[in-house]
Amino acid sequence: MRFRELDVWKRSYLLSKQVYALMAKCKDYGFKDQICRSSVSVPSNIAEGSERGSNKDFIRFLYFSKGSCAELYTQLMMAKDFGYMPAEQVNKLLDEAEQVNKMIGGYIKYLSKNISS
Repeated sequence: MRFRELDVWKRSYLLSKQVYALMAKCKDYGFKDQICRSSVSVPSNIAEGSERGSNKDFIRFLYFSKGSCAELYTQLMMAKDFGYMPAEQVNKLLDEAEQVNKMIGGYIKYLSKNISS
């Protein structure tokens, strides 16, 4: 299955777009750069891993993606606490980041059953 067909990629891609939109006017450029990078890293690692040709490599990149998702979650909490994003919108993004992270974990388990590929 191509990465563009994966629900986890689609949802993480949309999450990244939402983060970018909410951070567009942020003047803390260092923080803005970091949160945007972590958000982009989630779908990017899913895409890269899926093209590696083996489940073992894909799983490795899914773990990178999972780590970036946890980083994003932390930075979203900070953005809310720093007042960079409205709490209501951040809470929705936090929920989505948590769901994406669970989906990545589930996909890792699924691929691990077929590790010989």
